[in-house]
Amino acid sequence: MTAIATAAALSLPISLSRSSKLSTKKGVRGGFVVFAIATSGEGGGLGDKKTSWNTLFDVEDPRSKFPQCKGKFLDVNQAFEVARYDIQYCDWRARQDLLTIMLLHEKVVDVLNPLARDYKSIGTMKKDLAELQEELAEAHKQMHISEERVSATLDKLAYMETLVNDRLLQDRNSITTTESINSSPSTSKPPPETIERKTTKRKGLNVSGPVPPYHPNLKNFWYPVAFSKDLKEDTLMPIDCFEEPWVLFRGKDGKPGCIKNTCAHRACPLDLGTVNDGRVQCPYHGWEYSADGKCEKMPSTKFVNVKIKSLECFEKEGMIWIWPGDEPSEPTVPSLLPPQGFQIHAEIVMELPVEHGLLLDNLLDLAHAPFTHTSTFAKGWSVPSLVKFLTPTSAMEGYWDPYPIDMEFRPPCMVLSTIGISKPGKLEGQSTKQCSTHLHQLHVCLPSSRKKTRLLYRMSLDFAPILQYVPFMHILWRHFADKVLNEDLRLVLGQQDRMISGENVWNMPVSYDKLGIRYRLWRKAVEDGDE
Repeated sequence: MTAIATAAALSLPISLSRSSKLSTKKGVRGGFVVFAIATSGEGGGLGDKKTSWNTLFDVEDPRSKFPQCKGKFLDVNQAFEVARYDIQYCDWRARQDLLTIMLLHEKVVDVLNPLARDYKSIGTMKKDLAELQEELAEAHKQMHISEERVSATLDKLAYMETLVNDRLLQDRNSITTTESINSSPSTSKPPPETIERKTTKRKGLNVSGPVPPYHPNLKNFWYPVAFSKDLKEDTLMPIDCFEEPWVLFRGKDGKPGCIKNTCAHRACPLDLGTVNDGRVQCPYHGWEYSADGKCEKMPSTKFVNVKIKSLECFEKEGMIWIWPGDEPSEPTVPSLLPPQGFQIHAEIVMELPVEHGLLLDNLLDLAHAPFTHTSTFAKGWSVPSLVKFLTPTSAMEGYWDPYPIDMEFRPPCMVLSTIGISKPGKLEGQSTKQCSTHLHQLHVCLPSSRKKTRLLYRMSLDFAPILQYVPFMHILWRHFADKVLNEDLRLVLGQQDRMISGENVWNMPVSYDKLGIRYRLWRKAVEDGDE
């Protein structure tokens, strides 16, 4: 601190100058003369303020100990005493000034605190507003759920109305039948219980006996037969379709081809051979066939024109399609890809020893799940008091109630379903729209023969995309698919045995059999030429 600043702080005008005369005391040859004038009226008061810094400011006021000096001039000892007092006073004064600054700071804070509180209130209001917006979004969500429930309820009412109308029509027909019987002139009148039994008997489908040969009309569709990823350039893939053997391969241009799996020379299975420059080479004598069935190479003998049967074949969206019938139509087929937002996690092919119609009956029925799939996906499901499949009139798609599952049969042999899933053993919501995560499935049931089906299964998820990159995950999906399918297969094989023995597997359909019945009616209409 400079002399001027110190003087100002002390309020003591101090003059330090070289004396013109030396002190008369012995041993002192020269020095400084100190002029000090004490001022009065220095008020305290601020030191009495109690703060957390009390130890720092609890210093005695040195002004009461100001040295009393007589005369205008001071000797050396008196000068040192005044200097010591000067230092003490500077320290005390600095502490008091610091205390004053702190007190002023507290006053400023007290003044600004209301503004700070107002600013904090704005932040709180923003937070509250965000919470209100979340609550509003949740309310909108609940409103949409309520709308969906109302829509589902209206669908149920329409379905019930249809049932009531059908029952009224049935009752009216029963009354008409009864009146006609009563008015008959025949003297042999059947007993009343016989009439009642006739009028209330259910009308079922007749699916019994050995499976007859497939009707040619069923062949006049495009059938998906393989996943593209499974057919490599050097792969020969044997398949059966409508009890005929075929082999798939890729031609010179990389496009898939499908020819009869029998060599024209000695009936050797061609799938035992190899692919040579885009042609199928027979393993017996090396005859080679192109994608149109024409033999282009015939080693060790004179070449003759030979051609085997081939099928129209094309590739779309990761699947290979064939036309096993006559006069193929344009290769325009509906998309079988999962909905937007889903990723494909598994594509599995299985050969099953069951007729494809029985397998489709099983896939189009969900009411059996809590009884059949008790160790897989339906483990822990409760048994509802009523299961219904709600669908528009004559359509082959709709949704299950009370299960959050949408389902569709797509001719000639595909079943698509979207399942709302949550925790194992629990169903989240009563419709797929109320569920946050979903499983999408594609089942293709290719009729290989009257006792064998080639099943193509594709599974997609709209969550956990990282599972696509987990090593050996496809093995886990295959294991799970096998486990679910085996739960169904033991039942369907039992049905097939009894059907062949003459039992009717559709003897007494009920309300939740609607989609399966519509598939059977569609198939009958195709065979009759009505579709």
